[in-house]
Amino acid sequence: MDYVTSAVDPVEGIKSPFSELPKLGDDRKALIVHRAEHTYLLLNRYPYNPGHLLIVPYREVPEIADLTSAERLEMMDLVVLAQEMLRKAMRPDGFNVGFNLGRASGAGIPKHLHGHVVPRWNGDSNFLPVIGKTRSLPQALDKTWEVLKKALSE
Repeated sequence: MDYVTSAVDPVEGIKSPFSELPKLGDDRKALIVHRAEHTYLLLNRYPYNPGHLLIVPYREVPEIADLTSAERLEMMDLVVLAQEMLRKAMRPDGFNVGFNLGRASGAGIPKHLHGHVVPRWNGDSNFLPVIGKTRSLPQALDKTWEVLKKALSE
């Protein structure tokens, strides 16, 4: 609801949000849930579902082939960590995991590769995203951040 009712985009004016967010020094404000050596987990500011996480390399590259072996391995490790954390914190029935490569695929920031881990629940989809091109967002990002950080620390 904050996104829907806000007059200002919180990342407006940031040229490369995925490169600049880790430098803010405030992971809660940046919505960074976990940092690893080459990559980090970030709550999607424009989620499809509560708990929608992005796996982002610190290095800005557009394609999977541009990643080092260490970056690719760590991204897959973070997929596993994200699923474990989401299972513990939110008990989803399943997940969508993937990448949108290039603007034509729906990549909002095509120059900075990132993966998606989207928790899914039986019955969570309805006509809104299919026909109305509208999403239902029942949980505030800040609350989701708290729940996921707590699950990670347990």
